Amino acid sequence: MLIFPAIDLYGGEAVRLFKGDYNEKTVYSADPVSVARDFKSAGAEHIHLVDLEGAKNGDTPNFETVCRIKRETGLFAEVGGGIRSMDTAEKYISAGIDRVILGTAAVCDRAFLKAAVENYGDKIAVGIDIKDGFVAIKGWTEKTAENAFEFCSEMETLGVKTVICTDISKDGAMVGTNRELYRELSRQFSVNIIASGGVSSIEDVKALKEMSLYGAIIGKAYYTNAISLKEAIEVGR
Repeated sequence: MLIFPAIDLYGGEAVRLFKGDYNEKTVYSADPVSVARDFKSAGAEHIHLVDLEGAKNGDTPNFETVCRIKRETGLFAEVGGGIRSMDTAEKYISAGIDRVILGTAAVCDRAFLKAAVENYGDKIAVGIDIKDGFVAIKGWTEKTAENAFEFCSEMETLGVKTVICTDISKDGAMVGTNRELYRELSRQFSVNIIASGGVSSIEDVKALKEMSLYGAIIGKAYYTNAISLKEAIEVGR
């Protein structure tokens, strides 16, 4: 299982939100590139980047920071937040970003999603943000009527290879991840599933690894020293 340490970007800084609330923001570093270098020093080969401003507004205000992280670390970089047009997807992929994550756009614009998958194949992932069993969009500010499992099934049918599933209720709360959710997802679907939200202990990492998940994202637990990234990567292997 691959470990994706995460950097959430806002105003060029590395931050974390509590349960997706933009009013509950903690700044962890004014130098995200340095944080990414620390990830690499701990043995990371992958990184998960989110442009929180982009997620809310649909643009790419942290594009240069994302590109610097990729350029200066060489890590496999996936990025989400505000990728709602083919131009934006192309902008990131042309800049050397390894995978772009469609969230709101995957829900609201199936034609764009289909075209992106046709054009870029496994460089396209879909972020499924789950709130009370339904898909949430626009930086988690709106809950849709899309059932999360039905949506995941449709993504598989469309040829999406990787989905990042986040249980919003667990994100940043440090109460453990939703193991039942990921167990059921891995049982029902053959896509690559990356667990996100609430991975807050080595026990969580071990449990997800035993489900044969493709990957797990570690965010707040790294910044609060609740998880040793080096140990998590070893467990994942």
